[in-house]
Amino acid sequence: MSKHILNYISIFVLLTSYLLLPACGTVDVFEKNATIPKQLWKSSYKPEIVFTVDPKDTTARYNIYIVIRHTDAYRYKNIWINFHSEAPNGVVQNLPLNLQLATDSKGWLGTGMDDIFEHRILITPPQSPVPLNAGTYRFKLENIMREDPLKNVMNVGVRVEKAP
Repeated sequence: MSKHILNYISIFVLLTSYLLLPACGTVDVFEKNATIPKQLWKSSYKPEIVFTVDPKDTTARYNIYIVIRHTDAYRYKNIWINFHSEAPNGVVQNLPLNLQLATDSKGWLGTGMDDIFEHRILITPPQSPVPLNAGTYRFKLENIMREDPLKNVMNVGVRVEKAP
């Protein structure tokens, strides 16, 4: 066989194993988003994100992200939300967050397609991912911006993924 054909075969094998092997194991990512009715996020609308976990690796740690999707017409460079969480052991936490969505020099910090932008913003310290216990977790996201309703917000959600 020629050298080029062997290179193509090895690339094919690597890509196939990369794409198929994760399907054999567990996926250590959870993401759930709530749609904001009419893209007008009223402060009274507090979407609740609920998920149940049964971690196979009890020593694993996880990063938590807030997911925000908005249109290009969103007027602000940030968004203030209250992040309410309840762990399976009943511990409740409320955390006000000022999430940066844009800068003057770079524009929108998230990824975009046409006029829609998505942000996945890490809210756990990068050096300190959190452990997850088996059970049900509840998260609520509350808009605490001065504008009420907050216009041009399409979806909000929570993403939890296993830390590297």
